Amino acid sequence: MSALIVNDRSIELDKDGYLLELQDWSAEVAAALAAREQLDLSAEHWEILELLRAFYAEFQLSPANRPLIKYVALKLGPEKGNSLHLNRLFNGAPAKLAAKLAGLPKPTNCL
Repeated sequence: MSALIVNDRSIELDKDGYLLELQDWSAEVAAALAAREQLDLSAEHWEILELLRAFYAEFQLSPANRPLIKYVALKLGPEKGNSLHLNRLFNGAPAKLAAKLAGLPKPTNCL
């Protein structure tokens, strides 16, 4: 386990860098997690992160790539709900990295 320090607060992470406690998530935590991944969050990233958090609130799970792409396409349209767009935003691992940055558990069927 490791920890992330955000605003003088220690946030516990699992061995893969996901939050141990979902309630520890905040925009500042997301930005700090993104910085660890050498990623600057843009408005496009935030749009997906907010959508993922809504998905989790509704279904209590983090979607794998295919359901994530379909959900984004349903909510934001096919120009954003496609693998090319999401891979570009999240360094080729959209389901895993976006879930991590959104403060959600690792998708169960992602290696």
